[in-house]
Amino acid sequence: MSAKTWRLLALPLVLAACTAAVPEKFTSPQAGFEEVASQTSAAIGKRTAFAQTQAQNQALAKEVRLLVHGKTISAETAVQAALLNNKGLQVSYAAVGLSAAGVWQQMTPENPVVSIGLMGIGAPELGLYRALESTIAVNLLDVQTRKQRIAVAEAQFQQAQLNAVNDTLALAGQTRRAWINAVAAFERLSYLRQASGTAAAGAELASQLGKTGALNKAGQAREFAFNAELAGQVARARLEAQLAKEELTRLMGLWGSDANYYVPDALPPLPKSQPRVASIEAAALTNRVDLKVARLGLEAQARAFGLTDRTRLVTDLELIAGFEAEREREDGATETETLPQLELEFAIPVFDTGKARMRKAELAYLQAANALAERAVNVRSEARSAELAYHSSYEIARHYRDVLVPLRKTIEVEGLLSYNGMITSTFELLTDVREKLAGSLEAANAKRDFWLAQANVSAAIYGGGTSSSPQDGSAEIAAGGDAGH
Repeated sequence: MSAKTWRLLALPLVLAACTAAVPEKFTSPQAGFEEVASQTSAAIGKRTAFAQTQAQNQALAKEVRLLVHGKTISAETAVQAALLNNKGLQVSYAAVGLSAAGVWQQMTPENPVVSIGLMGIGAPELGLYRALESTIAVNLLDVQTRKQRIAVAEAQFQQAQLNAVNDTLALAGQTRRAWINAVAAFERLSYLRQASGTAAAGAELASQLGKTGALNKAGQAREFAFNAELAGQVARARLEAQLAKEELTRLMGLWGSDANYYVPDALPPLPKSQPRVASIEAAALTNRVDLKVARLGLEAQARAFGLTDRTRLVTDLELIAGFEAEREREDGATETETLPQLELEFAIPVFDTGKARMRKAELAYLQAANALAERAVNVRSEARSAELAYHSSYEIARHYRDVLVPLRKTIEVEGLLSYNGMITSTFELLTDVREKLAGSLEAANAKRDFWLAQANVSAAIYGGGTSSSPQDGSAEIAAGGDAGH
């Protein structure tokens, strides 16, 4: 075979080999996760992990067990346990690895197709075959558009990383809010139990007075009904506390004996002063991960639009090079003649001129641009709402703490003094105690709203979503405040 023929055969292989080596960040087992862990740590100061083997899963489970098993956990501990143990988060981290593998795939040249054909097999007078045909085909369009396809894949890879960061921040925010709600639910249960105790005392007193004729049946029924209502509220509050704790357990990925942990009986007190959040709107526009995801989505669509434009008419262009060897018998001798082959194969755009694909690419880009614009508007609004709720909830909670609760305590103390002086009846004293507990319950609900609002500020700045408005936990025990005589 001539040197010219060999050069012709080697041309597709040379074209296919013209590509840079794939960077390790796309081929390593932890591909892309290091950036996710770094951004998560910078935003919330917590560690996360991507477990890919049974041994790694067991090590993380052991670490989480040491964190929570048999202990009263704080919000920080709950968040850390969730980031290490929540399996849904591992799904997001696996998506990053899949996206990295996609970039790796695009950086790898398309395999050339080798074709070998034998004709005249078994002809005894000519040997094993009469003719040998061999070709090597490579997609030229693959080589030409690889750079753009790699750019699209890299944008999607970065988007997957940011989605994983956003999912991590969302889980952290959900876990923190679940811890706040669980602790607040048990604090509410504690106040209702105290109120139920006073209601039971009132019902017992009404029963005794009824036996002596000092209290009519309507007065007795009023006290009995109030006691029954409080018993129902306590049962409902107990259920709500158990469900709130179960939600926290679910977010931390715990089950079985690993779910043996406790939460505090009450939320931390309000801070003496409230730190102001400066330029929250600007901070959100700079740091919000979901906004970065939308920007990368627009960038990916722009690159995909350019790729579609380049392949609008010709979608498949292949270069086929090879040779054909024929055996011929002349004067009793066998001669082999080798002829080089070169073919160019492509689809003729007779029916599909690419206009439909171009229109789809244009609309996809327009869709991504509008999604980004809407996301920016929403981010600004969420930041303003979070700031408003943060400052207002602190003022409301401080009002209950500094004004209402002290006043209720003063009324109770003065009522007790009057009772000792035989001025106030026992029912009036019980009413004062109930109203004081109702005020304390309202203060506890306001305190819960403040801690939830503070958690939502972080979510508004970095991403991860904000919770809906907290449930109205108004002090229902005040309904029986007029049960005295």
